[in-house]
Amino acid sequence: MGDFLASYYPWTKSLHVISVIAWMAGLFYLPRLFVYHVEQVPAGSPTDAMFQVMERRLLKAIMNPASIATWVFGLALVFTPGIVDWAEVWPWTKAACVIAMTVFHHWLAQRRKDFAMGQNRLTGRQYRMMNEVPTLLMVIIVISVIVKF
Repeated sequence: MGDFLASYYPWTKSLHVISVIAWMAGLFYLPRLFVYHVEQVPAGSPTDAMFQVMERRLLKAIMNPASIATWVFGLALVFTPGIVDWAEVWPWTKAACVIAMTVFHHWLAQRRKDFAMGQNRLTGRQYRMMNEVPTLLMVIIVISVIVKF
């Protein structure tokens, strides 16, 4: 298995990066949609229905598949011989942040369900603040992997 993963390392890494980019795009955009939804759209209006469709499609068609692909290709990289030295700090930092990003993804999915049921309780300001979470996690992940601190 190790030889197989090693021989396809450039492909695995490329697909991992592509998946991460797609996932991050959704993690940045969905909270922003929530900001506009809560601040500009009356509940029960045609625009409310349109926002719910946009939010659902973003989550189901882009974010969910991208997060799964990120995990699959990321784990393939982890199991590629010679790529990760678990004696260093950086893989643990990255792993913790990826888990946190996954938890955030699921938190967003629950907020989407709240909108769909007409039970959103958060404000635009709260969604703006939450919109910074993936940025912070991304910065830590990138610095961890590139600088290897």
